[in-house]
Amino acid sequence: RSGEMATKVTQLIDNEVFWAYATYTTIVLLKMMLMSLITAYFRITRKAFVNPEDTASFGKGESAKKYLRTDADVERVRRGHLNDLENIVPFLGIGLLYALSGPELSTALLHFRIFAGARILHTFAYLIPLPQPSRGLSWAVGYVVTISMAYKVFKTTLYL
Repeated sequence: RSGEMATKVTQLIDNEVFWAYATYTTIVLLKMMLMSLITAYFRITRKAFVNPEDTASFGKGESAKKYLRTDADVERVRRGHLNDLENIVPFLGIGLLYALSGPELSTALLHFRIFAGARILHTFAYLIPLPQPSRGLSWAVGYVVTISMAYKVFKTTLYL
C-alpha cells in the first residue's frame, strides 16, 4: 500500500501539467498577496484607517479620530483584492483537479496562462482604472477559463 502511494507521488512530481499548474498558481497567489501591500500603501499615504490602534502614530483622542475614515482609493484596492479572493480561490481548487484529470500540456498551459493574464489585467483595470469594459472583460475571461476547466473535470471524471 505504501509502495502505491510512493508511486502516485512520484507520478505527480513527474507530471508536467501539475508543475504548470503550480507555476501559474504561484503567480496569481503572489499577485493576490501584492494587493495586501498595495492596500497598506494606500491606507498609509491617504491616512485612512479603520482601526483606532492604527492611528496611534497620528496622535491621541480627537486628533487621531479624523484618520478613522474610508477613502475611495483604499476601497478600490480592497474591492480588487476581494475580487481576487472570489476568483483565484476557485481557480486553485478547480485548477488542481483539472491538472490531475490528465489534460494535454498545451491545453492546460493555455488555460493557466489565460487565467493568470486575465487576473493581472483585471488588477491593472481596477487600479489605474481603465475604462470599462476592460475590467469586466478581464474578469469574464478568467471566469470562463475556470468554468472550462471544471467542465473538463466533470467530463473526464464524472461520478455523480
